[in-house]
Amino acid sequence: MSNDEETAGLLPKHEQISAEDSELQSDTSIHKSRSFYRSFNLAHLAAAFLSGILACLFIQICSGPAVSQSLDHSSSSSADAALAPDWAGETRSHKFPPSRPTNANPKLFPTNVGHAGATPTGEEAFVIATAPAYPIHSGAPGLVVPSKMVKAKGGDVSEDFDMLRSWGNLSPWYSIPKGRFGLDSDPGTPETCRVTGLHFLHRHGARYPTSYAAYGGPANFATKLHDNAASWKATGDLEFLNDWTYQLGEEILTPFGRHQLYDLGYNLRLKYGHLLHNFSESRTIPVFRTESQDRMLHSALNFAIGFFGYPLEGKYQQSITIEADGFNNTLAPYKTCPNASIKEKSDRGKNMTEKWANIYLRDAEKRMEALLGGFDLTIEDIYEMQQMCAYETVALGYSKFCELFTEEEWKGFDYALDLGFWYNNAFGAPLAKALGLGYLQELVARLTHTPIAEYNSSTNSTLNTNPTTFPLDQALYVDATHEVVVLNVITALNLSSFAADGPLPTDHIPKNRKFRSSELAPFATNIQIQLLDCASPSLEGTQIRVIINDGVAPLTGVKGCPEQKDGMCALDTFVGSMKEIIGQTDWKYDCHTDWEIPDGWSTVTGDTPKNAL
Repeated sequence: MSNDEETAGLLPKHEQISAEDSELQSDTSIHKSRSFYRSFNLAHLAAAFLSGILACLFIQICSGPAVSQSLDHSSSSSADAALAPDWAGETRSHKFPPSRPTNANPKLFPTNVGHAGATPTGEEAFVIATAPAYPIHSGAPGLVVPSKMVKAKGGDVSEDFDMLRSWGNLSPWYSIPKGRFGLDSDPGTPETCRVTGLHFLHRHGARYPTSYAAYGGPANFATKLHDNAASWKATGDLEFLNDWTYQLGEEILTPFGRHQLYDLGYNLRLKYGHLLHNFSESRTIPVFRTESQDRMLHSALNFAIGFFGYPLEGKYQQSITIEADGFNNTLAPYKTCPNASIKEKSDRGKNMTEKWANIYLRDAEKRMEALLGGFDLTIEDIYEMQQMCAYETVALGYSKFCELFTEEEWKGFDYALDLGFWYNNAFGAPLAKALGLGYLQELVARLTHTPIAEYNSSTNSTLNTNPTTFPLDQALYVDATHEVVVLNVITALNLSSFAADGPLPTDHIPKNRKFRSSELAPFATNIQIQLLDCASPSLEGTQIRVIINDGVAPLTGVKGCPEQKDGMCALDTFVGSMKEIIGQTDWKYDCHTDWEIPDGWSTVTGDTPKNAL
């Protein structure tokens, strides 16, 4: 529907009257009324009143059926007016920039006109070593959440409840509080140590919904509303739906998502800028990696602008791997793993999410059914409304859908997403370890400065055998990927403290659960793998530690690594354990063999049934 058609549809059918004409008519009416009382006496008024009654009776007798039909039609029009307009739930979008702007003249607007003035630079920042405290990332500047929420019966909203941290993988990343992962340590450099290298793995920023959703999908709810607009009317807290339209795009970064990655890059430069000395000394520039999807490429470029500043030329090199079927790619390993396309093996989380949604959204279903007359509202519709809250917030800054649910229902939503990722991509997924194998092989190659010996997984031999496209001697590595791959890598590393509550139940939320997708896989999630040299006699040789969203992760699941207060482990011990995991993981069997999942089978290590039995 065009804007003109939409406007015409909203206007009254009778001729429109301007404010000026309306005021003139009002003045004329008042003038005539006053003349009436000056010209007629009481007898005239009585005669006119009687004549009017007789005329009405005559018209009713002569045209009763017609009047009746007219009244019936009027009643029908009133009923139609009570329903939602036909454009409710319609998809709206704004394409910018215009394809051929009439005033565009790049020659008149050069980006460099000379006369830059003095340009000496300063020393690199190294906040993790020089600052008395580690900088905390709060998560979501510019986004607005409701000032009031639906309250559960007999309860108020907890003071420490944060809605933005209750959206699973749709939450913006934030600094995990010190101790949350079990260690009383922060990412700052431990005493007597210095950071000598960093391997940085991060997810893309906030995006619009993807084109496919195994369960839910906000576009599905919008389509259902729009297709049935002639039969429903929203009231109460849902009244806004009568005028609501779907304004989300698909797949690409939102403005907030672009900001997240710029911010991530700028913050990494503040924390680890000193590592660039290594490149200056070797007369090289960093090679960062991403892949070809639009949101992946633009996440990497926004990150780079934050880290290096504009312009980017000559400051680093961006490797762009291809995400498509048939291309080996450790940042999108599922593209060369056929079993990852078989839902019975790779999408077990859908049923788990659905089971839990049918429990935690029962009260919401009853509450909202009464407010959406004429609409067949399902549990999945209500789940999609919760998704809509998260997506609209990170895309548009605020969402009315966020006002509709209680604190407990938001906690239920958060856990529903945990279930999906646990059983599809993490410790409860039979393919998780295999899909993380390729990155593990690359990590060991970089840590040992040794080329990959055998290409038997998602690794790309064309790129990885070339030291220009896959260098092994950098002090800083940055790779951009998807949250599912981040979870694959966490599983493959055997960071088993996050699997302590598994297998996750579908009938209740485990108390103080360790696996939370909002903490491990939110928008712009990031893993810092630090390399450190320490002067302490108890920390001989290079040490390694893993930091997820500023939370220091225990390495006690890594064979041979001790319970160290700052989460450190000797690099040689860590590498030895990773080589053992690599040797035990069979990509060919896991991804290419037609195995089946036995009834009642489960895993908490991300292994296929063969390895987990």
